[in-house]
Amino acid sequence: MTELTTLGFGAAGIGNLYRAVSDEMAAATVEAAWDAGIRYFDTAPHYGLGLSERRLGAVLATKPRGEFAISTKVGRVLVPSANPSGALDAEGFAVPADTVRRWDPSEAGIRRSIEDSLERLGLDSIDIAYLHDPDVYDLQAGISQALPALEKLRAEGLITQIGVGANSADALAACIRGADLDLVMLAGRYTLLEQPALAELLPLCEEHGVGVANVGVYNSGLLARPVVPADAHYNYVPAPAAILDKARALAACCNEFGVDLPTAALKFSLRHPAVRTVVVGAATPEQISQTAERMAATVPDELWEALVARGLLPAEVCA
Repeated sequence: MTELTTLGFGAAGIGNLYRAVSDEMAAATVEAAWDAGIRYFDTAPHYGLGLSERRLGAVLATKPRGEFAISTKVGRVLVPSANPSGALDAEGFAVPADTVRRWDPSEAGIRRSIEDSLERLGLDSIDIAYLHDPDVYDLQAGISQALPALEKLRAEGLITQIGVGANSADALAACIRGADLDLVMLAGRYTLLEQPALAELLPLCEEHGVGVANVGVYNSGLLARPVVPADAHYNYVPAPAAILDKARALAACCNEFGVDLPTAALKFSLRHPAVRTVVVGAATPEQISQTAERMAATVPDELWEALVARGLLPAEVCA
């Protein structure tokens, strides 16, 4: 498998997350990621009810297969749904609700999910399969059924690496204890704003040799702009006052060192040794360029030290 690049491309945006994106814009965005040197691409059936996989696969099918790594997710299978009114998906994607997601952690469900993803992607292999959000459905069923199925698929050579993706650091820790994982995809729990994964998950990853793909590093967009707006969101809902205050304090400290908030957020997300890649979503080529510029920026160590001194970061991030 191709080694994961430090910066990965998250393909939820080209699955019409929150707003519609044209086929042409989606393709241009993936091409821009490739031109920026990104060689790790992450998608899921959940993203646009398969639209993300189809769009991503259409571009990657034109690239040398040995030069990129691709991950998708299992646990949710897509099944047809009657949609005579043309209603849109109810889970945040601007696509017709012609199919619905069904939780299926069984071996048959996991195999079906992989087969369906390969068909949508138009590729002959998937490098990494993550069990997607098992804590949202049934964590114990995910550990007892889905993860053994993934281990079996890896042993058969159908997948190179396996992992779990979740917003909960505790859930990911439980999965590491319950299976032989290669990676976890950690969403929003090791960011400039908050680091609950430091307590247990990240040390456990180091102990077991499990790599971390860090995602959601802007905390639902709260850290994505230099100035934190009053209507900013956190965990997909309007941010509470205390969270807004902390984000603004972070931004003020960053500005003192000539670093904008989103650049600091992106660079911080890579500081732990267990983190192998940070995956950032984009829906336009301009967003790719902006992220690449932030990744290339230099952030002085003095910034992290100042954030620790002000109680905005724990001391261990500078150890």
